[in-house]
Order: sequence, then structure tokens, then C-alpha cells
Amino acid sequence: MTRERILAVAAALFAERGYRATSMQEIADRVGITKAALYYHFAAKEDVLHELTGPVLDDLENALNEAEAGGDPEAVRWRAIEAFVDVHLRHRDTLLMLVRDMTLLVQAPVADRFKAAIALANTLVSGPHPGLAQRVRAAQVVAGLADPVVMFRDVPTARLRRLILDGARTLLTAGVPTAGGPPPRGEGPVAGERARPRTGGRPAALTAEDAREIRRLRETGELGIDELAERYGVSRATVYRSLKTE
Repeated sequence: MTRERILAVAAALFAERGYRATSMQEIADRVGITKAALYYHFAAKEDVLHELTGPVLDDLENALNEAEAGGDPEAVRWRAIEAFVDVHLRHRDTLLMLVRDMTLLVQAPVADRFKAAIALANTLVSGPHPGLAQRVRAAQVVAGLADPVVMFRDVPTARLRRLILDGARTLLTAGVPTAGGPPPRGEGPVAGERARPRTGGRPAALTAEDAREIRRLRETGELGIDELAERYGVSRATVYRSLKTE
């Protein structure tokens, strides 16, 4: 019982103050035991760190391995995403500790195991035979699963989990760009045809004629940026881009 209490207190202190800024004496004081009693359970602060990070890595590796086992690629993908989020939510304090002191993430064996787990998560989220666009999208999704756990640590777990998964779903269901990359300069949205409006949103681009008229109206001072955006049903950013087009 005392050992578990020490680990819980240490995790909270490391998350609050940082691993390097926390002393063994502070851990002992917070637990309510002597420093000698603390050293009876852990010979060094590094031993506390390894005991804290071990369960996170064990859970993450096991959860991803289970997600990988069987099923169609889409089921595997979502099992991996949900497992990744759930493990990080279960170990919020430890994750925050690692983020607060990034040097801990480059220490072996912690760093090696985290890198391997993240690589596996990327592979599972990418799906079979992915192109570069799919691999980039998967990397974006995986990278975005843990950050909210740290940034919004006061948000209730169930609500935060739902929001993180909703964000991942939005990113994965959005159109993935082709491997050819963006269109060449002069063939993009402003110079080409007006893009088809997105469902429930504004048109993403302007025709070349619209862009010329926007520049004219702006130069004469007839309409401001907000008014132009409203008239043409586009964002302010699109208006600004059209003003830069020669």
C-alpha cells in the first residue's frame, strides 16, 4: 500500500513540478513518511521513474498489439486509435510528467519503447499499402491523440475522450490529397474555376474574374475585407489571397 501511495504522489509531483525539480525529500514529505522509509522502497528517483513509465508502455504496447490482431483494416484502425487514447487518459499524470521534462523521452529504454509504439500506431492507422498522403494523415492523427490529454487535463475523461475521437474521425474522413501535391502556381483556386462548395460551408475558392473584381473593389475602397468575404461567400483568408494574386 505504501509503495502504491509513493508512486501516486511521485506521479502527481512530477507532473506538477517536473521530474528533475522534485526531490526524494519532497516525495517523502507529501506521502507522510521519512526519507529513509522512502529509500526502503526505492533506492533512487530513477527507480520511481521507471516504475511509473513501465505501466504506461506496457499498456500501450499490449493495447496496440490487441488492436492489430484480426479484423478488417478499418476496424483495426479504430481499435488502435481508441486504445491509444484510452491508455493516455488512464496515465494522464505520467504523460504530463514526460511532456514537462522532454529529456525523459530521449532516455533509453523509455524513448525506444515509445518510438516503437508510436511507429506501430502510425502503421495501424495508415492501413494496408498506404500512399504518402495516407501516411502523413495517419501521422497527424496519432500525433494529435495525446496532446489534448495534456492540454485539457481538467476536462472530464469521458467528455475529452469523445472530443478527441471526434477530431480524429473528422481528420480521417476528410478528403486525402493526391500524391501529386498542390496545383502549380497559376492553376490554383484563384486562377481556376470556383471550387464546389463544401457541404454546410463556404465555397473554398474564387474564379479569376472574381479575384480581379475583388482587387478592383478593394483598390477603390468601395468594400472592406469583411464585406467582400460576405459578398462572395468566401473566408477572409481567401479574400486576402486574391488580393496578393497579380
